Amino acid sequence: MKVDNNNFEPVFVHTVFFWLKNPDRAEDREAFVVSLRKFLNASKYAHTNFIGTPPKATRDVVDGSFTFSLLVSFTSVENQNKYQAEDVHLTFIDEASHLWDKVVVYDSNEV
Repeated sequence: MKVDNNNFEPVFVHTVFFWLKNPDRAEDREAFVVSLRKFLNASKYAHTNFIGTPPKATRDVVDGSFTFSLLVSFTSVENQNKYQAEDVHLTFIDEASHLWDKVVVYDSNEV
């Protein structure tokens, strides 16, 4: 299933920050992005997604210490739970976890 990046679904949002072990190594960055995109494009449950990198921070409140960020929206909490156990998600973790030092996750429900 192709992920729909044009229709943001605010019911449940999954935000992930990754710190790569070698953030300046182009090969590691490329391998991470390729694996992540392959996973997101194959996910049956991710409704929308955004992969980002930190901009040059101009304010003290901006934390730009991460290497990559991922924002994924879901149409329900149940779909987010299914996404966590999805084979393509587990394959991504297996393929890419050796590249990162740290991962921080923030999940949010719609108000």
